[in-house]
Amino acid sequence: MSSDNISSFMKNASSNVANLNRELRNAKIDVLVDYICSDNTGVIIVTNKVAQQSDFSIIDRYVKNSNDINALQVEDSRLPKSKSYLKIIGIPFYPFANSQEKLSLFDVETILKQNHIFNNISLTSKPRIIKVSPKSDMAIVWIDVWNVQSGQNAKLLINRCFNVGNHIATIRGANMNPGVPQCKNCWKWGHSTFSCRFQGTKCVKCNGPHKSEHHREFGWCCKANAKINPPRLETKKGEPCPHSFKCSNCKGDHQADSNDCPFWRHRFNREWHIKKYAEIHENRSQSIRSDVNGINKL
Repeated sequence: MSSDNISSFMKNASSNVANLNRELRNAKIDVLVDYICSDNTGVIIVTNKVAQQSDFSIIDRYVKNSNDINALQVEDSRLPKSKSYLKIIGIPFYPFANSQEKLSLFDVETILKQNHIFNNISLTSKPRIIKVSPKSDMAIVWIDVWNVQSGQNAKLLINRCFNVGNHIATIRGANMNPGVPQCKNCWKWGHSTFSCRFQGTKCVKCNGPHKSEHHREFGWCCKANAKINPPRLETKKGEPCPHSFKCSNCKGDHQADSNDCPFWRHRFNREWHIKKYAEIHENRSQSIRSDVNGINKL
């Protein structure tokens, strides 16, 4: 709904509530309007109970026939939506016989499109795929779906089964899976900002001991240094930092919070993070041992 339509309809909000309730009672519908409000997306009509699809025609007709309303700029009413979190079990992680090719996002999307139980389901984001365990050959596919207020969409899917080749997959309800957290203080993965034990803060760009928003003022890279070869010139005031750095986690050519980082791409795979940090710790320990051995030889 346009902003002009919203303003026109809200001028007489109280009378619109009374008129709408009269229309609903005349249609012998037990849904009544409690109040009407608005935001930047449109008009919100709050009712005493969840409206059914059949109730919308009365509401739509009233709104479009209201005074000073341009009916061509009025969208059909709809129930508020929420997210429901589901997981699909029983799908092989290596779906192709005699092949080590892993289950891909394209494979999952194809599976969902080919099964009629997902015909009227809209995903809120791309599916996420993880192995059941490091030594397992089965996958868990996490999907987040748009749901109506009554939860009907998720209820229609939970505990449903469908075929994936020779396998039988089952849909289960799940809790929200926020993935592995990344600390916004030290930019390491595996703990929240609130529980960070690092005394101080680090810059997401250069890993320096200052807040990321202060990188331009405190970052060493933007300060002049005539002693190095070649000399470094000072970055002009008002210009953004033109320098690039290695990620403090994977040492790639991006910031620590970049979507290109493998840590970010595996943010829903806690086992991967645990294994990766174990490798980093072991490599660091070997480097320290080598340095100590070198000093002892001297």
